[in-house]
Amino acid sequence: MSALAALPASMRVFERGWLSANNILFIGRDQTALVDSGYLTHAPQTLALVRRALGERPLDLLFNTHLHSDHCGGNAALQAHYGCFTAIPRAEAEAVRAWDENALSYKATGQQCARFGFDATVAPGDELLLGDLRWQALAAPGHDPRSLIFYCADEGILLSADALWENGFGVIFPELDGASGFAEARDTLALIAALDVRLVIPGHGAPFTDSGAALARAASRLEYLAADPTRNAENAVKVLLKFLLLERQQFALADVAGMFAAIPVLAGARARFLRRDAAELADWAIDALVRAGAARIDGALLRNADL
Repeated sequence: MSALAALPASMRVFERGWLSANNILFIGRDQTALVDSGYLTHAPQTLALVRRALGERPLDLLFNTHLHSDHCGGNAALQAHYGCFTAIPRAEAEAVRAWDENALSYKATGQQCARFGFDATVAPGDELLLGDLRWQALAAPGHDPRSLIFYCADEGILLSADALWENGFGVIFPELDGASGFAEARDTLALIAALDVRLVIPGHGAPFTDSGAALARAASRLEYLAADPTRNAENAVKVLLKFLLLERQQFALADVAGMFAAIPVLAGARARFLRRDAAELADWAIDALVRAGAARIDGALLRNADL
C-alpha cells in the first residue's frame, strides 16, 4: 500500500523531483495552505498544480521550511496570483527583507530565485493549524542552519524537508564554508528519532513510513561524511553540477570549468577541501556523473540523464 494512503483527507502531496522540492497542500474547512513552492524554473507548473487542486478556492497561506531556491522559487508566482499570506523561518527575515542574495545562498550556489516578500515568520516551537491539523515547527539545522521541519503529533506525520530523506539528506552546506554542520545534523536526526513518526513527507522523493530504517541509513551516511569532510565536499560538487543540469538540461563541456570557478560554493570547496583547480574538478565531476548515469556526453555537450 502506498504511503500516501495514510494521508489525512485535508492533505495532498505533489511529489516533484530533485530540481523542485515536494509541495504539500492543505485544504482545510476555513483555510488552504501550501508548504514549499519548488524552483523558479517550475513556478508555472507549481501554480498550475495548486490551481487545479484548489479549483475556485484561494490559496490563503504559504510556508517555507527553508529558503534554498528549490523550496521557495515559486513563492513570487503564488503571491502574484493569490496574494497569499506568507510565513518564512524567522532567522531568514532580515536577508529576505533586504533581498541579500549572498546571505540567501542564491549567488553562492549559482541558482535563481525571484524576489518575494513575507508577512510573518515561524520560529522553532511555534504551533500552526494546517488542514485542520495542529503542527509544531521544529529546528532542523545541518543541511541548512535555519531550516525548520513540521510535525503533527496527532497524526504522526513529519514534513522533514531536507533533514531526512528515505535514503539520506541534503548536502551539509555549512561545512563547505568552514562552519559546523555535521554535529547539528546529528542532533536533528536524534530529534526526529525521539518523535512518534508514522509517515515522513520529505523535501525530495516519495513519502515513506519506515522512519527508523531511514534514520539508520542517514546516521550511517552522516558518520561516513563526517569522518572525512572531503567526502561531503565531493558530494556537494556532484549535487550542484547535477542541479545545474536539471535546470538547463545541457551545456557545453568547455563551459563547466568556468562555472566551477565562478560559483562561490564550489570555489570554497576547492580551496578548503579538494585542492584541485577548476578545470581538474570539473573533469572529475563530469566523469562521476557520467559513470553514475546522471549525465551523458554528446559531442561537445554535457546533457542531463534521468536516473
